[in-house]
Amino acid sequence: MHDYKKLRIWQQSLELVKEIYKLTRNFPSEEKFGLTSQIRRSAVSVPSNIAEGAGRNTKGEFKNFLGTANGSLYELETQLIISKELNYLNEFNFNLLLHKIDLLQKMIYNLIKSFNNN
Repeated sequence: MHDYKKLRIWQQSLELVKEIYKLTRNFPSEEKFGLTSQIRRSAVSVPSNIAEGAGRNTKGEFKNFLGTANGSLYELETQLIISKELNYLNEFNFNLLLHKIDLLQKMIYNLIKSFNNN
């Protein structure tokens, strides 16, 4: 349906994944199979669902996958809040990530809205 690699939303979500991986390298080693793994899986889920949805046959299917990607962003946000509360993330990085998540959520909303208008 769409070439997902050309979608700005997919490109931006891939950048978020790279940032998440970079920042979680500094998390405590005892979190390797806990919070670090959860955060990375949530982040990777976003571009993965956008790509899978773009490969589907209908806009309705794509919208469902965009909804799943949005859910993963909320999951990621919650995990980052926990990380900040545990002092694994500093205020600057926390706010930077939340800003990127907010932008992606708006992009998803606008893409879904554009499907509804066509």
